[in-house]
Amino acid sequence: MVWTDRRETWQQRSFDARTPGDVDYARVIHSASFRRLQGKTQILNLGDSDFYRTRLTHSLEVAQIAVGLTIQLKHNLPDHDAIQYLPDRSMMQAIACTHDLGHPPFGHGGEVALNYCMREAGGFEGNGQTLRILSRLEKMSKGAGSNLTRETMLGVLKYPVSYGRAANPSIIPMLRDGTSGTPILDRKASKPPKCYLDSEQDIVDWLLQPLTLADRDVFQSFNEVPGKHQEPCHKSFACSLMDLADDISFGIHDLEDVLAMRLIAQADFEKHVTPADCAALLDYLNTEYPGDYGNDVYTGFVARLFGDGNERKHQINRVLNMVIPAVTIREKEEFVEPRLRYQAVLPEPVMAFVVAIKNLVREEVVYSPSVQHLEFKGQMMVIAVYEVMRSEPEKFLPADVLERYKEAADPLRHICDYLAGMTDAYLLRTYDRLFSPRMGSVFDKL
Repeated sequence: MVWTDRRETWQQRSFDARTPGDVDYARVIHSASFRRLQGKTQILNLGDSDFYRTRLTHSLEVAQIAVGLTIQLKHNLPDHDAIQYLPDRSMMQAIACTHDLGHPPFGHGGEVALNYCMREAGGFEGNGQTLRILSRLEKMSKGAGSNLTRETMLGVLKYPVSYGRAANPSIIPMLRDGTSGTPILDRKASKPPKCYLDSEQDIVDWLLQPLTLADRDVFQSFNEVPGKHQEPCHKSFACSLMDLADDISFGIHDLEDVLAMRLIAQADFEKHVTPADCAALLDYLNTEYPGDYGNDVYTGFVARLFGDGNERKHQINRVLNMVIPAVTIREKEEFVEPRLRYQAVLPEPVMAFVVAIKNLVREEVVYSPSVQHLEFKGQMMVIAVYEVMRSEPEKFLPADVLERYKEAADPLRHICDYLAGMTDAYLLRTYDRLFSPRMGSVFDKL
């Protein structure tokens, strides 16, 4: 079948009993880029605590939720035509475990910084970097990266619009004007579009080859948003499952972290997540746990959520038990290919709750000064290290990176790859070696 093809010919041994999804999943979890996620920020900076989630634990949870959603769809809609196009367990895990591979050190802050650094060399976007890692940079094949199946790669392609088409030409990454001597990144102007990188166009062409021309055109369409970058309109069925699992994990599991670390107050929760936002949850709690929450279910739920660790965990589990079984399928009739025609979605009242939780975490934690100070510092360190590496590559790049740099048609992309692959701690050590007095040694391993 064309969807199990790989870009580079690979012959499975006769004694190898694995499915194509099994092979893809093994290649993902045994990759260096997957292991590096243990050293990359999810929301909070590493070293502050040993409790909260990293990109690695987040990715494992997204994979578990994504598999749970596929199982639930088979249970909820066993006779639906879409069920035969669900990825098997291993393939769904492979897709979900890759979704953050391309994120650089310091999360979305590092992404914005690298997009500024690459402003005249094709830009940078984390999801686009994921595609590049899997198709070029990993070492599972001679020249095709992890050499995953076309179906897995379609699930990985979160934004099927190229950087060149998605970027609004009026939005130019830059430093802020009017600062008094200290260069400051204009973070709003430097935020990248949601896209794949232009350097991966041949990968995307191969990936979409089985589609009709009409499906291909619609799949790569976007909405124009005045004053912003263009917004891609579509994703594949498998990608919609991964994306939904990511939303659920970001909202609900990250909420558990910030509650445990007392980073939000009960008043913050009540401001952002109102009884109206919780309508689906309150109906569920009323039905499944009648009388447990008193006369006012919302007040009872919030009080328990802000209670001790056992109560908090019970409430998080009940929330997940409400959200995941609600998953259903929406059909996009403009597509012929079933892998594009079907989408996993949550009913509007359930999705409204998930969105409200995500907004709470974003507004009260991610955008808080305590987090933004550290994100800003990380961004400026990324830019500083990049500029040093670019200034004299022969003097500053490790030998293997320098070799690729010299051979490449787009050498700056390889400096960007090097920085994007760094963990938070490795970037910090590199910065200290370059800029901090009395830090670093000739015996340090680069």
